[in-house]
Amino acid sequence: MNYEILIIDDEPDIRFLLEGILGDDGYHTRSAGDSDRALEEFRENRPSLIILDIWLQNSRLDGLDLLKLFKDEDPGVPVLMISGHGTIETAVSSLRYGAYDFIEKPFQSDKLLVVVKRALEAARLKRENAELRVRASSDMQLMGQSPLMAAVRNQIAKVAPTNSRVLITGPAGAGKEVAARMLHSSSKRADGPFVVLNCAALAPGRFEEELFGIEKDGDRPTRHGLLERAHRGTLLLDEVADMPLETQSKIVRALQVRTFERVGGSASVKVDVRVIATTNRDLQEEIQERRFREDLFYRLAVVPLHVPALKERPEDIPALASHFIEQMSESAGLPRRDLAVDALASLQTYEWPGNVRELRNLMERMLIMAPVNAAGVNEPIRADMLPELVSKGAPSMTRLNADADVMSLPLREARDQFETQYLQVQLMRFGGNISRTANFVGMERSALHRKLKQLGVTQEDRAASQPANAEP
Repeated sequence: MNYEILIIDDEPDIRFLLEGILGDDGYHTRSAGDSDRALEEFRENRPSLIILDIWLQNSRLDGLDLLKLFKDEDPGVPVLMISGHGTIETAVSSLRYGAYDFIEKPFQSDKLLVVVKRALEAARLKRENAELRVRASSDMQLMGQSPLMAAVRNQIAKVAPTNSRVLITGPAGAGKEVAARMLHSSSKRADGPFVVLNCAALAPGRFEEELFGIEKDGDRPTRHGLLERAHRGTLLLDEVADMPLETQSKIVRALQVRTFERVGGSASVKVDVRVIATTNRDLQEEIQERRFREDLFYRLAVVPLHVPALKERPEDIPALASHFIEQMSESAGLPRRDLAVDALASLQTYEWPGNVRELRNLMERMLIMAPVNAAGVNEPIRADMLPELVSKGAPSMTRLNADADVMSLPLREARDQFETQYLQVQLMRFGGNISRTANFVGMERSALHRKLKQLGVTQEDRAASQPANAEP
């Protein structure tokens, strides 16, 4: 990450010296000689760190006054105080008002650089800790080896290093926010903040305050909006179709000129933010119905990215289900349970209206509630342990119980019934892929085709267990 440092000192020689020391160490610098210019630079180009002289000659505000304003407007920006007339009292006062450290002039270059590095690192860690608390329950990778998911990850790898805006579409629970976090973590802004605005959960009247912040008014302090908090990072507009039209018109301008005004304020605030948006709706239809602005759509959808529904990639379900069970057994301290083949076949036939989120919740439920046998042993989770809604669409073998009267059938009929049900389950297990099924059951591909024809497993039966892109 390219750190930008704002130097505020009334002595041109000191500003020149600091610019040289910091520039030689790879930092970008800006400078100001008085409080008015300092506030202008701070608000237009939010710095990563401020080096601030306590005594500012011929200036409307001194260093301590500026420190209070900076900490009021953005507590996350570290401030390093310097002074050639410092006392213990001024040092203590600056630390009490939120300064990171205090250095007396004349200062040693090496010591200054060490303190600058520590201040930037402390601010980064504080920001990362806050983000980790938010994302603690979120997976950070889109899992699955299906061609559909491989294509999504490939698109993310291509667009992440750019600064392009991305519109992520897909049904609820499919992993759109995970895709957005992957874009951020693989970008050049990975060390910057990742800020989320949940448009679906916010009352319409609060959008502008949350997004743009509120200007200080009397006893009411300045409150920073999400755009400012996302400076040099990424802002995710989650379910952007729920954003009110009035707010849409204002964010269009903010995206265009990269500046905005806080609610109740008149000063322009400049930010450097990458915007990613998600939606589970058809925005073209929303535009036709005049519920979404066309100009905002084209600003957000520079690069479109679609996360497929879970039912479109059933071959990913076994790995996802096992991952969730392992993850939850570790976090909850519960014994790990395996999934029987018939249970996996049932999971692969279910429609999953809640997508990956629904699968995760079901695996947590099964880990807690699935019964144990008489000996108290945690056997694999079978199809008959799953909710009926999930298991009812699976091949009949997954619904056989211990009382099934197979023994009353002649050997040939019993064998044909078993083979039919067994091969239906295996086809479903491998997403309808004939080659992988044949390899698993130990048959030649052509022999499996003949066996399926002999048993009357038709193309329609196989299609029920076969995704659109599977091998015929």
